[in-house]
Amino acid sequence: MPLPEGISARQAMAIGTAGYTAMLAVMALEEHGLTPESGEIVITGASGGVGGVSIALLARLGYTVAAVTGRMSEADYLTDLGAGSVIDRAELSGKPRPLARERWAGGIDAAGSVVLANVLSMIRGGGVVAACGLAGGMDLPTSVAPFILRGVTLAGIESVRCPRPRRIEAWNRLARDLDMEKLEAMVTEIALDDVVGIAPKFLDGQVRGRIVVPVAPREA
Repeated sequence: MPLPEGISARQAMAIGTAGYTAMLAVMALEEHGLTPESGEIVITGASGGVGGVSIALLARLGYTVAAVTGRMSEADYLTDLGAGSVIDRAELSGKPRPLARERWAGGIDAAGSVVLANVLSMIRGGGVVAACGLAGGMDLPTSVAPFILRGVTLAGIESVRCPRPRRIEAWNRLARDLDMEKLEAMVTEIALDDVVGIAPKFLDGQVRGRIVVPVAPREA
């Protein structure tokens, strides 16, 4: 992909696939008619890469954001990115009801499974959820109730086979709409030699934001 004007190579690596996917999800919400006036947007997996970039993007675009995380110790980090409120993932980890109290106009979900099912049950009539991850599992224990009784839309976000014109649009939007200071707040930089050591932390859910690995040329 061509590097958009205003984004450095380092920033492009910090954005990465996660940030690009977040932009596709935001675009999907917009295309389904959501605006800042529609109401609060919920973001699951908020401490991760998709979640963090989604929060920063939506906040800058004027949306009110509720961030869902399994690590409430990250609450200050999430509010600094732009979240208006932080929700413990445990609130969305119980057995889903077909329909629950309407709370949000839309959402971006990186969790799947029970968390996504609970989010869907709480989306307001006519709302939309962009689903782009499965950190919590590939299953979806829900019913048709949110779709046929509230007109909720579940929009799938698939970044790998995304057509080139839409990819370019997403990257141009990132250059325009992502606060690069917020992006930098998500970044942890590590040496190439540290990659193997940090990998298990990803599996244990101990990594937040984005990891950037500068790769220096090998010495002769």
